[in-house]
Amino acid sequence: MKIYYTALIFSISILICSAQERFIKGTITDGENLLPNANVQIVNGGVSTNTDEDGKYRILASPGDALFYNYPGMEPIQIRVEDVTKTLNVEMFPKVVKLKNVTVTKNRNNSQAELETQYATNPNIIKTVFGYLDKTKVSYSVRIMDGNDILPGEYNLALVLQNRFAGIRVLNGLGIGSGTIGTPNATTVGFGAAFGANAGRSVLLRGGRAIFDIDGQLFTDFPDFIDVQNIKRIGVLSSSAGAVRYGTMARGGVIVINTKTGTVIPKDKNGRPWDTARLRNNFLREPVVSNSVVLKNAPVYLRELESSKTFEEAQAIFESNLDKYAGNPYFILDAYTHFYEKWNAEQFADAIVEDAMDSFAGNPVVLKALAYIYESQERFGLSHQVTKDVFILRPHYAQSYLELANSNRNLGKTAMAAKVYARYFYLLDEGFMETDTSTFSTIIKREFNNLLALEVDDRVVKSKRVTMDGEEYKGTRLVFEWNDSEAEFDLQFVNPEGQYYTWKHSLEENPEIILREKELGYACSEYLIDGSIPGIWRANIKYHGNKSLTPTYLKATVYHNYGSKEQRKEVRVFKLNVKDTNQELFNVRTIGSIGTP
Repeated sequence: MKIYYTALIFSISILICSAQERFIKGTITDGENLLPNANVQIVNGGVSTNTDEDGKYRILASPGDALFYNYPGMEPIQIRVEDVTKTLNVEMFPKVVKLKNVTVTKNRNNSQAELETQYATNPNIIKTVFGYLDKTKVSYSVRIMDGNDILPGEYNLALVLQNRFAGIRVLNGLGIGSGTIGTPNATTVGFGAAFGANAGRSVLLRGGRAIFDIDGQLFTDFPDFIDVQNIKRIGVLSSSAGAVRYGTMARGGVIVINTKTGTVIPKDKNGRPWDTARLRNNFLREPVVSNSVVLKNAPVYLRELESSKTFEEAQAIFESNLDKYAGNPYFILDAYTHFYEKWNAEQFADAIVEDAMDSFAGNPVVLKALAYIYESQERFGLSHQVTKDVFILRPHYAQSYLELANSNRNLGKTAMAAKVYARYFYLLDEGFMETDTSTFSTIIKREFNNLLALEVDDRVVKSKRVTMDGEEYKGTRLVFEWNDSEAEFDLQFVNPEGQYYTWKHSLEENPEIILREKELGYACSEYLIDGSIPGIWRANIKYHGNKSLTPTYLKATVYHNYGSKEQRKEVRVFKLNVKDTNQELFNVRTIGSIGTP
């Protein structure tokens, strides 16, 4: 299939999706009890139904429809129907009573006491060293960004400032070199950058160097101690009128940062600012189960296969289960992986998949799992063929372009990979793809920049009329992708000192993120680890299910020495089917500022 016809395929796929009505069924619970008479309706569709006495429902819907689940005393849930959606078993959560927003009066000048009262609910208010400031009540321009707009994968203040506020430039100093940076060269997972990693940086507003007002304290140096995930609000005072109260030191403007903790910034033993995340009582004490324990909860046929002593014994076990599970694509994936990886029986393993392709065809979720497994085995040709099949099924999914480009790159077809990326950005510019400011936007831009920086000839870049943003991050990069967009889990990172950060990918904790993922068509996240805390980092996961009885496949790509000529990657695939148990995924070692295996 030629990439040049993507726009046409994209339009056709929308027409096809709109005609694929099917019954969606499932059960609604509160985690323990069935919820009878819960309401399920199609948003703006005029179709609704209620669950029966067993909490079960059935509703006719099409891909793209949004189902709205409602029950007295429970938080409502909205789930978008996809091309593979057939079963949605929904768990609802108790409703949290929230105070109504404070109404802003027409009084031109609110008192500081009133502003303090309104601060928590009014996103137009920031706290400065001179008191609270409401941007709607002043005569000069104030730009404010809410901390909720900071994505889980963002951990570097320089990158947040430069990407979110027009007119801001972050420059390097102290002999590091000057000029606009793209991705700062020290980003961590949940714990802030190493002291001095941002040393010498300066932020330019109005052509001058800006100062920082952080929780009522003034700083002239770049605040490398800030834990970005702890930011509640950022305000930018770029005009002379806005910065006049700060005096001549603010001739370059002021960046106001309010943190969630809002505490006085502590010092380490050397008198330098300390990352506030390290002050939390976030040492991992929860037990983490190993992969061997997870295997004990695997299907009986898989436990039998893994316990086999010879290839012939394993073959007999497979054949004895074939009639029972022949139509189950996950049985086929398990069997293929077992024979290929344990017995090196390539021909036999491939025959298992070939004989069962009817159960794979047309199902992008299962095909993605197969592509993940092939890639982890470095069978890039087979992975590429399956990835193209997924692209044909889902040309309107943003991640399809990322996967197809990376697949071409695995084969050494870097020029074709660049064309796929360029095509995606062209469709974005032309309005065929929805404009994206999510985690995915950061990931695909970083992938494209990395390709251009390390592998693509300048002639290709010029011929496609694409430009490369500055990409200076070097270290260990982790990219996670999952085949089922309904999957819910907690992804946990534990640093060498035993402290952890957890990203909760669930409808209970982050429903807006999951809805946005499905609207744009992506299921991935990335994390960067710098060398500020060298040693063994651990990645764990607590899987909560995917609203059906099928497993979810998680692909983890670990990039070592990312951004350098020595960059290399390894791909690992995990089958998730054990729920609500903190399970180990893998460890990665970092040394200094460059990640090494």
